[in-house]
This record gives sequence, structure tokens and C-alpha cells, in this order.
Amino acid sequence: MKQLPFPVRVAAGLAVTTAERVRGLPKQLTELPVTVASQVLQASMRVQQHVTELAIKGDDALSSLRPAEEAPSWATFDEDLEEPPSTPEPNGHRAATAFDDPWVAEERALAEEHTEGEFDSPGAPSAGPAGVTDYDSLTLPQLRARLRRYTLAQLEELLAYERDHANRPSFTGMLTRRIGNVRAEQAEGGSEDTTER
Repeated sequence: MKQLPFPVRVAAGLAVTTAERVRGLPKQLTELPVTVASQVLQASMRVQQHVTELAIKGDDALSSLRPAEEAPSWATFDEDLEEPPSTPEPNGHRAATAFDDPWVAEERALAEEHTEGEFDSPGAPSAGPAGVTDYDSLTLPQLRARLRRYTLAQLEELLAYERDHANRPSFTGMLTRRIGNVRAEQAEGGSEDTTER
């Protein structure tokens, strides 16, 4: 059999390809929105990635021009905040301010409004470490309300007792922080004394 001319064969191949594409068109039309959406998302992600890379390079360039902060301004802790000066009210209680720490307010309320041992467990009081009556039965808020009354030696004795007996993490953590604050206050007081002389 004699072969058909090349242009005829190309035209026949084109007709078959067109027919196949027409048959597959409904399927492609249903997939079209998904394909377009995924291509748009890929393009936007590439743009975002390039913008982020530019911002990182810009940060690197600018950081060499200015010194870095030692601690970011947003990284503050309760111990870092100074208490605002108190304004006494006529009845002798300090007025609450917007800067009051809830823990400080709770300590103040428990210390001012309740007598020593008011919330202690009933029964015969027993002497505890550092002269604290019924230490083992105190709750965390009760101990917190009394912390400012104790000396550094008493606080260290309480911490040693707590670690040797119940070793409650919340109690040891609170006592450790208070000891650190007292030591820092004493160090600041000592450094001020030496600078004044």
C-alpha cells in the first residue's frame, strides 16, 4: 500500500488530536477552577517568600547600623516592674491604682484585713521553721501574704525546711524568688551606700 502524502497525514493527526481534546474538554472544564486556584496560590506564596527574604536581608543590613537592644521592651516580668507610689486613703488603706499587680493586691488584702493565723487550721498551734506557726498547714496565698515580714535568714530557713519536707514546687519557687528579690534589694542598698561615701 502506498503511503499518503505527508501533509495529509499531519492533517489526519491534527483531526484526531482535536477530537480527543474535545472529548476531554468537559473533564478539563471541571478541573479548571482547581487548577487556576492552585496556580494563583503558588504564585502568591512565591511572592510572599520573596518579600520575606527581602525583609530578612533588610533586617540584616539595618542591624549592622544600629546596636541591638539588650532586652526587648515587651519582655517585662513582674519582678522588673517598680511599684508606683501609694496614695493613702482617709481610712488608712492604700488606694488601688491601674498598675497594681494582682498578686501584690492579694498579699496586701490578706495582710491588712486578717489577723495573724486567722486562716490557719484549727487545733493546737505548732511552732514551725523560722518561728512560723503551723507552717505546714499554710496555703500558698497565706504564706505569700506574710513573705514581706520575714528576714533573709528566715526566708532561707523556710526554703530549706520546705525542700526537706513537702518540697512543693509552688512554695519553693515563691520562696526562691523572694530570697532573690531580698538579696537584690540588699545589694542595691549596699551599692548605694558605697557610692554615697
